[in-house]
Amino acid sequence: MTKYGLRTRVLTLTIAPTLIIGLLLSAYFIHNRYEDLEQQLTVTGEAIIEPLAIASEIGLTNESRESVRRLIGFTHRQNSQYVRSIAVFDKRNQLFVTSNYHRNLDLMSVPDGSPMPSQLEISRQKDTLLLRTPIRAVGRFSAGLDNESPMGYISMEMDLSAVRLEQYQELISASVVMVLGMILSGIFAYRLLADVTEPVSQMVSMIDRIRRGHLDVRIEGTLHGELDTLKNGINSMAISLSEYHLEMQQSIDQATSDLRETLEQLEIQNVELDIAKKHAQEAARVKSEFLANMSHELRTPLNGVIGFTRQMLKTRLSTAQQDYLQTIEKSANNLLTIINDILDFSKLEAGKLLLENIPFDFEDSLDEVMKLLAPMAHEKGLELNLKLDADIPPGMIGDPLRLQQVLTNLVGNAIKFTESGNIKVTTELKSYNNECIEVLFEVQDTGIGISERQQAQLFQAFRQADASISRRYGGTGLGLVITQKLVKQMGGEIGFSSRLHQGSTFWFSVTLMHTDLPLIQPVDMSGLEDYTLLLVEPDEESRKLITHRLQQTGLKVTAQETLTTPVSLNTNYDAALLSISARSVPATEKLLQMAMDAEGQAKQVIFCLPTTELAVSERLIQAGVTACFAKPLPVRKLAETLLGESDMLDVIPELLTVSEQKLPLTVMAVDDNPANLKLISALLSERVENVVTAENGLKAVEQANLRAFDMILMDIQMPEMDGVTASQAIRKSMLNHHTPIIAVTAHAMAGERERLINAGMDDYLTKPIEEPVLEQVLNSWIGNVTDRQAQLPLTASAAPKAPLLKNLSLDWDLALQQAADKEDLAVELLQMLVESFDTVEETVNQAMTGADIDLWPPIHKLHGSCAYSGVPRLKQLCHDLETQIKQGSTIADIEPELLELLDEFAHIREQSRQYIPA
Repeated sequence: MTKYGLRTRVLTLTIAPTLIIGLLLSAYFIHNRYEDLEQQLTVTGEAIIEPLAIASEIGLTNESRESVRRLIGFTHRQNSQYVRSIAVFDKRNQLFVTSNYHRNLDLMSVPDGSPMPSQLEISRQKDTLLLRTPIRAVGRFSAGLDNESPMGYISMEMDLSAVRLEQYQELISASVVMVLGMILSGIFAYRLLADVTEPVSQMVSMIDRIRRGHLDVRIEGTLHGELDTLKNGINSMAISLSEYHLEMQQSIDQATSDLRETLEQLEIQNVELDIAKKHAQEAARVKSEFLANMSHELRTPLNGVIGFTRQMLKTRLSTAQQDYLQTIEKSANNLLTIINDILDFSKLEAGKLLLENIPFDFEDSLDEVMKLLAPMAHEKGLELNLKLDADIPPGMIGDPLRLQQVLTNLVGNAIKFTESGNIKVTTELKSYNNECIEVLFEVQDTGIGISERQQAQLFQAFRQADASISRRYGGTGLGLVITQKLVKQMGGEIGFSSRLHQGSTFWFSVTLMHTDLPLIQPVDMSGLEDYTLLLVEPDEESRKLITHRLQQTGLKVTAQETLTTPVSLNTNYDAALLSISARSVPATEKLLQMAMDAEGQAKQVIFCLPTTELAVSERLIQAGVTACFAKPLPVRKLAETLLGESDMLDVIPELLTVSEQKLPLTVMAVDDNPANLKLISALLSERVENVVTAENGLKAVEQANLRAFDMILMDIQMPEMDGVTASQAIRKSMLNHHTPIIAVTAHAMAGERERLINAGMDDYLTKPIEEPVLEQVLNSWIGNVTDRQAQLPLTASAAPKAPLLKNLSLDWDLALQQAADKEDLAVELLQMLVESFDTVEETVNQAMTGADIDLWPPIHKLHGSCAYSGVPRLKQLCHDLETQIKQGSTIADIEPELLELLDEFAHIREQSRQYIPA
């Protein structure tokens, strides 16, 4: 923006108003005078031509040209200053007479074809004013005949030159007055400049000199009004600055002296800090070593406690024993969680927790968290649901393990502090710029809530909202602190909102990268666009969320609270999804009845069960149900099942038993702790044929020099010879030079895996050993052995036992196995089966006597009831009968099987008396 000086402003503000006002006034008066002169000329012309028109009437009537010429000539001479010419035209528009003959008669006459003027007409052309008026008979004016055609008309041309001259004179006079006014205004402006701008310029110069440090200058002279006050103020400011400058110089001298002393002290402190730094580094090293040793010392006994507890749970136990062992396992897992929290907190505090950037499937990672925490929620009767934003792309790059850790902590807390209701996990796409994706997560519960006073303590280490909470619910108080630090390290934010006794909502956002790489086998959802599905879910919130996720796949979903809700008789769904609430699970017979009712409305029936009720899945599948899923609903598995791309046995992996066929391997387990060595040996004995144990590294080397092994599981911290040294010695032997050596250690510190791999280990296992992880390691290192095993014939011990079981009427061991080793449940299921025999027996007898009865529904229902009751022969008979009935066999065709069925009823009744109480 242009900056103008004071001089320019004064001149502008003084002269500009005078100029503007003068221009406006001059323009106004000149315009008025201009109009007045022309109007005056017009009035004069009217006063001349109208009497001439009256006077010319007689001459025109008598065609006396001479009299008319004298009349208009006299008038022309009298007004020669303004009149150029006067002409009279008859009614034929022919020139009658003119006062001054010239060549512009065509201009004065009415154009051919135009009517003669009926009244006075005035027109302007350049410097000429032309007037025309009609000539009428005087008598006719009086008789009111003025509307008749005139006798002729008079045309008079007047000169505007004189008027223009007067107008120019007026304009010149106004301009002269305006110029004189501007000159006078300029004189006043320059006088004002002399009184104002020159003193101001002097003050500016003085202030600039003061700014440069010349504090002794002063403004001299006498000024007017406020300028004199300003001058005195500037002089006072200069005096004050001079005094302040002297004081400041004295302060600088004193500060310089103090600074010299401080620098000398800092040199001494730097030496002390350097010594303290070395001490701190040594303390940090000792702390890290202490954490590593504590991790090992705590995890080593926990490995035995958790491992042998799980082994004991696989055996037949009483209800009380099973409950005690489950409590031991849960307590040991809680202790392990506390150890992990403390280690994570220590790594975060030290800034040594590094995040990975690896591709992962977003939905699959979240489903893993939900699947992991579902049993905890279902044991308390809570509904756990996941809502995914359809705009979030599936492929992400980030640290899925830490993301799952954050979610696991928040959802675990929600489950821990909620006694009834729902836990809802929601994801939302917050922003998507280039390939960076910001995702917002929300975990909402209906738990105990947090008061405003307690909320300030949530994100503090080793603190919980209420001191009684740690006694009631357990925990270290580190979970939310670790979660907060992880979220910040992932470039996000975390927060919460809560009301006491009304629940809490924790939210956090993380920034991830998008990738188009295929991370899992995609499922083509286009085949589900016209697929109709009936959803039955008692819980309203779960019903809404499940419906939302299913509709994202293209399914046409009809959601109902119960299966008994009236539906159209013409409705036939492609599939019915029966979701069982975790709050109130119906009895097995009720579930079987629901399956039969749903078969009347849909082609396929699928159950979604709480994880606490998966024991009934096999019975439901045997009863004809297409598949059973564990809650929360795995949408991908459901889609694969509906599209026919999933094996039924893959749906509930928990139901699959470990194959009795062992791998033909020889594995050596090395550990200095007898409990751990015994546990590892037990776990390996279930999976491989030969297991060799060694109590320390020296004995492991001796064993390796004597025989070749297919794999070695090596503990790291051992007396006499540690695991790394023992592994290096084993590598030197010819027998086990290429044998895979798996490190087994309780160390969980960052970089431990990389250190052991660099030291010569092939893989890494942490204590406590998880059976799935152990099996995964075995499978990853013995692929060539398993390929050979697939080509070997089955041994007698691994041969299928189904044919033998089919010859038994009641196998109680099988019944216990099918009831998850729960004796009370096995007795209840067997009793329900025996009680159903009477109804089926009566129906079969009626059918064999000739009654028109459809046997398929009762046989189908009985077939499902046999799945968990340890009756293999009856189950096989039901299967055969059901198959033959579907193929259209008559009662006569299947009569032998029906009689055999009735005999089997009697056998089972007899054998069940020793198990069913009277």
